[in-house]
Amino acid sequence: MLSPSRELSHNKIEPIANEESDTNVIGQSDGDQSKSCGFCGYILTFFSCLLIFFTFPVSVWFCMKVVQEYERAVIFRLGRLLGGAKGPGLFWIIPCMDTFRKVDLRTVSFDIPAQEVLTKDSVTTMVDAVVYYRIFNPTVSITKVENANYATQMIAQTTLRNMLGTKSLADILKDREEMSEQMEAVLYSASKNWGIKVERVELKDVKLPTTLQRAMAAEAEASRDARAKVIAAEGEMKASRALKEAANVMSESPAALQLRYMQTLTEIASERNSTIIFPVPMDLMSGFMRR
Repeated sequence: MLSPSRELSHNKIEPIANEESDTNVIGQSDGDQSKSCGFCGYILTFFSCLLIFFTFPVSVWFCMKVVQEYERAVIFRLGRLLGGAKGPGLFWIIPCMDTFRKVDLRTVSFDIPAQEVLTKDSVTTMVDAVVYYRIFNPTVSITKVENANYATQMIAQTTLRNMLGTKSLADILKDREEMSEQMEAVLYSASKNWGIKVERVELKDVKLPTTLQRAMAAEAEASRDARAKVIAAEGEMKASRALKEAANVMSESPAALQLRYMQTLTEIASERNSTIIFPVPMDLMSGFMRR
């Protein structure tokens, strides 16, 4: 029976592997199984080597292959996987027995065609996006899925429709970045078993129906008109308060009222009018009104 400290140390030394190491282990196990090609395989290998020997140096050009820095070669011998991916640089094959497929490791992008989506609030929209991904395990991308690129495109379209169907139109228009991150996480969890890593997802455009666009434009215009009326009403209220204060000041000083009369007369005279209205002070008319 182990002590608690030994059990703890035993738990600590357990290896923790990530997704890439898991897929590498799968490829290595397949390669180990493919080494046992059987008796017929050994015979074919022997005769192929004899053929290469007797046709040397011409056969060298068929045995020597080159892959670029951004490529890897997955080799199959008599239909069995031969180890891991080869490259970059020079590698050798047996022409009569080996076949290989090149895999591009660079980041690839593709456009998701516009998808008709019914949102959570029952609005039909057309949404398109772009996806960036790359192959991080060439062996798994060849042996575990028939066409990794096509499979990634199909699952991206399905994920886009399913995710946007759970969002309202306002969320789609406002939270594009958050939805892109959610789609990226979902696509990566689905495609990592194929040796593919989805690096980025971006929503390109959200197309609304014409009737909905008109309704939203009318709503925005009504909102702007309402704000304009509120601002105008506030301005009138402030102006009336200022006029009230000015009237109180002028009532305390009759000379200020006379100066205002003269200022108004000057403004009228500057407009070149044929009729001039001269305001008569109320003090002069008070005597006549008493009589």
